[in-house]
Amino acid sequence: MDSPAEDKPKTEYTPFGTAAEFRAAVDRLLKQEGRELRIFDPDLASLQLNDPERVALLEKFLRASRTRRVFIALHDPEPLVRRSPRMMSLLTRYAHAIQVNRTHEEIRDIQDSFVVLDSSHYVRRPVAALFRGAAGIHDETEALSMRSRFQEIWSASYPGVSSSTTGL
Repeated sequence: MDSPAEDKPKTEYTPFGTAAEFRAAVDRLLKQEGRELRIFDPDLASLQLNDPERVALLEKFLRASRTRRVFIALHDPEPLVRRSPRMMSLLTRYAHAIQVNRTHEEIRDIQDSFVVLDSSHYVRRPVAALFRGAAGIHDETEALSMRSRFQEIWSASYPGVSSSTTGL
């Protein structure tokens, strides 16, 4: 008889050190099964959310189920609003499933960046200004810790980007 440990997928840990490796890790994470994607980044610029392939991956993630959600917390929404029309279009089409919050002033000195999918997968950069970091697939221990960290950041944020042009 198989034990539960044998049924559990093997944890994969992959360090990265370049922008290309970072983006490949994010793309790999976006292809994983999951329900809730949480993103924390100072301004989302390094994630290149205007890239057609990345937007397509996010849309595929959201189309897979009406229960899927994307939560984004950031310090500065201007790069997203002004330089990411594809992402803003996705936000308009999936306003029911994507929420973008801006952090309160008192926590804007937080310098890391991470993407976490459910409580299983993550991509993390300890310093958002650098591309050095690591990705974990099926790493529930670290992913759950980052999900908790995201909830703390989320609770210290407020709605920051509207899907409508009126801003209402």
